[in-house]
Amino acid sequence: METQIEDSVMAETEAEKTKQIVVLLIGPPGSGKSTFCDSVMCSSHRPWSRICQDIISNGKAGTKAQCLKMAIESLKEGKSVFIDRCNLDKEQRSEFIKLGGSEVEVHAVVLELPASVCVSRSVKRTGHEGNLQGGRAAAVVNKMLQGKELPKMNEGFSRIMFCYNDADVENAVNTYSKLGVMDSLPSGCFGQKNTDTKSQPGIMKFFKKVSAVPSSSSNEATEATRKANEKTENVRVLPAKLGSSDIVYTLAFPSISTADFQFDLEKASDIIVEKAEEFLPRLGTARLVLVDLSHGSKILSAVKAKASRKNIDAARFFTFVGDITKLHSEGGLNYNVIANAANWRLKPGGGGVNAAIFKAAGTDLEAATRTRANTLLPGKAVVVPLPSTSPLHNAEGITHVIHVLGPNMNPNRPNCLNNDYTKGCQTLREAYTSLFEGFLSIVQDQSKFPKRSNPATVPVSGENIKDDSERNKKYKGPQDMAVASNLESGPLKETRDSGKKMSKGWSSWALALHAIAIHPERHENVVLESSDKIVVINDQYPKARKHLLVLARQESVDGLEDVRRENLQLLQEMHNVGLKWVKKFQNEDASLIFRLGYHSVPSMRQLHLHVISQDFESDHLKNKKHWNSFTSSFFRDSVDVLEEVKSQGKAHVESEDVLKSELRCSRCRSAHPNIPKLKSHVRSCRSQFPEYLLDNNRLLARLESS
Repeated sequence: METQIEDSVMAETEAEKTKQIVVLLIGPPGSGKSTFCDSVMCSSHRPWSRICQDIISNGKAGTKAQCLKMAIESLKEGKSVFIDRCNLDKEQRSEFIKLGGSEVEVHAVVLELPASVCVSRSVKRTGHEGNLQGGRAAAVVNKMLQGKELPKMNEGFSRIMFCYNDADVENAVNTYSKLGVMDSLPSGCFGQKNTDTKSQPGIMKFFKKVSAVPSSSSNEATEATRKANEKTENVRVLPAKLGSSDIVYTLAFPSISTADFQFDLEKASDIIVEKAEEFLPRLGTARLVLVDLSHGSKILSAVKAKASRKNIDAARFFTFVGDITKLHSEGGLNYNVIANAANWRLKPGGGGVNAAIFKAAGTDLEAATRTRANTLLPGKAVVVPLPSTSPLHNAEGITHVIHVLGPNMNPNRPNCLNNDYTKGCQTLREAYTSLFEGFLSIVQDQSKFPKRSNPATVPVSGENIKDDSERNKKYKGPQDMAVASNLESGPLKETRDSGKKMSKGWSSWALALHAIAIHPERHENVVLESSDKIVVINDQYPKARKHLLVLARQESVDGLEDVRRENLQLLQEMHNVGLKWVKKFQNEDASLIFRLGYHSVPSMRQLHLHVISQDFESDHLKNKKHWNSFTSSFFRDSVDVLEEVKSQGKAHVESEDVLKSELRCSRCRSAHPNIPKLKSHVRSCRSQFPEYLLDNNRLLARLESS
């Protein structure tokens, strides 16, 4: 009996110690609510869930009801909760306060910063989750502040904490960051200076002074911004993360080979401007920022002048002075990707940019780099996703590091070219091409793939584009359920946890092929054939009567753009396996005609070859992108890929723009207004295939059927 009483007392004490917390962040846009949450969640040992209405609906703005539902679910999972909404009036707060009870405390953190600070940030920021930025933000902040009601204990809060400046905010962050799983905080109201605080006077005068971030070819244009921030006690705001809406992707890069490798500055600046001009049209709204430590930098001055003479958009290609590992925290520049002027060993040693980046990123970068490459040749680059545990990721918001190696003119360094600038300029052009192509792949991948969170909806398919409705179908048959179960319990979990396989920012559903390729033994019910080099499966959503995928098992070869000459044997093996299956199918049905090929830009991670019959009889072929991904130049025939890699060292990758082309018959090339009419025509069309498909064994047909 005494033991039972002791156990009961201990249980009650334990429950009291582990009481969960709902924290309402209270403040207008630009007050730093999201930054507060990120800062605490990055360092806290207590499990937290951030609930933000701007992204609550699959990455888009949602409703208050959705926020409440997610808060309840998070509490059931044992997490404490941050409510990242403005919560400026009593009515908006009331339903969240009701989440409190005997096992849940409700706190408020009031970010009562100067209105000028909030307005300045809101106007100048880019890539905001709720797209509240630019001139519209000032009016929104003003309207919100006019109706502000500061929280009071009698609303139902057990604790309220007020923050009026940087020091207050830092203190509040530390308070919640240090809060362990078993810890609690004292109740009461802390830090309030004036219970009658209203919107600061003179706000409209301030609005007239606010302007958007100036476009400039140098961070001289940010000098006024920096001074304004100093006057308004600016709190550091993390740059927008990749994957958020309306983000401006930004690559910060040093000049390659002009420091330790002693490349001629005039020749280097010409190449930088040349390559920036070439790539900017392909990068959409993304930005390129050349960085150096000194305001007296000759390379910055030369590039700035030459870019100006060429009338290159100064808002999208400009120079910046500062430490490349601290451009946001010390210079106010929002950036996502940085280039590292690496050594051939891809090691932290040496000095300059390479040493600084490895030091700032911590051991995570070295480990992540090792999974991608062990060495680097001059003129080449390698993209390395930076794990979220890296200090550089947490401090600056950097998601990728691109290592790049340029030519060397320093006789004290390896591979010196002895002033051979013909070869040197060629290698430097290749280096910047590789760097900017790597950045382009990040921009394309992040903007193309929606964020997925439910592994049970991961399709086993290699098609380029699917309808969202089809992607989100849950597995229905026992075989499909087995796949989902295996993916959820095995490789997908490894992918999230290891930080090694989330290359290029692949979302969860896009990792299914990778999981099967790396661990085919876990997917025996879907694998048709496997060896140490390849795995063969049926496409889960076939676009024809016969549609197989031959998956490469080699790590770090995600798609066609990753293929190089050293992968030639793998490509030949995949091709031979495809031919074997074509022969098998044609022995069963001699009328079948096949093509073997790759999508230029795959929607799923892991290099895979499509073995697809040319009848295109499938209910899964539903739209223009489906059709064009297999019948346009976007589909690269395996024989052509083999020849190009053998002769050029890599394969040509077609732009995704061709997927928008009109619908044309794969035989006679006649145009059709929609998929149903096209399919009807294709079923009866007996025209000969286009001439280019009849060459070089691109089409595989039995002689008696051709």
